[in-house]
Amino acid sequence: MLNFNGELIPQHSNFINQNNRGLRYGDALFETIKVVNTRINFWEDHYLRLMASMRILRMEIPMSFTMEFLENEILEVIKANNLEKAAVRIRITICRNDGGLYAPVANDVSYIIEAKAIENAFFTLDESPYEVELFKDFYVNPDMLSTLKTNNKIINVVGSIFAQENKYQNCLLLNNQKMVVEALNGNIFMVVGNTIKTPPKKDGCLNGILRKKLIEIIGKLPQYQLVEESISPFELQKADELFMTNAIVGIQPITKYRKKTYTHVVAQDLLGKLNAAVRLGQLV
Repeated sequence: MLNFNGELIPQHSNFINQNNRGLRYGDALFETIKVVNTRINFWEDHYLRLMASMRILRMEIPMSFTMEFLENEILEVIKANNLEKAAVRIRITICRNDGGLYAPVANDVSYIIEAKAIENAFFTLDESPYEVELFKDFYVNPDMLSTLKTNNKIINVVGSIFAQENKYQNCLLLNNQKMVVEALNGNIFMVVGNTIKTPPKKDGCLNGILRKKLIEIIGKLPQYQLVEESISPFELQKADELFMTNAIVGIQPITKYRKKTYTHVVAQDLLGKLNAAVRLGQLV
């Protein structure tokens, strides 16, 4: 079951048509959230990012879209799918309603909430080989739109196909200044000694929730120095560690880039601290 504008309907229902603006123009955005035993990880941060993104895209935010309302809508979908005692991946999609060409006839919206069971309740460290390469066919524009989770993700789609064709587990995206921005499905962090570096949002990286939370955690740890600076591709082969982050996986260590192999000691340390904070409810 999924939730379409407050109505629970079967997963394969034909509830949108060819006039949907998300389909026609990518006039939509989404939020991917991890829920464990009906507890929504980082819910306030996800909610605030969703509202900010809607404002940036000049979507009309319904008066009913409070944190409490959307939380209840998420939990209703989880209950309808009998996933109350499971780890769940929630996707909320917001699209501007049908009508108009590029210029819409109105700015009101519809919403879709989907739920899918996932394996791990807490974040775990996958230590299997994970090789990446630069994706250089297309580049990310370093602007505010690139920081949003909109439905305009064609570079991520084409990059994922490139990775599959060449047997890479992921690719790193570059902006038009040829700086490393992020992975195909998450933010990127680089470790050199006790310095942890991640690209700034002005370079065009996604305004990721796990990125934000990890920055907060690292900032409280005296053994590490966090730097938000542009990362050149040349720096990648000098790094001790590379890892990517997103709200579902948590931290994914990268083991190889070209001839360079990486350890994951810092990633393991940070993952433990991330899980401890989630258990204590400090980041929820």
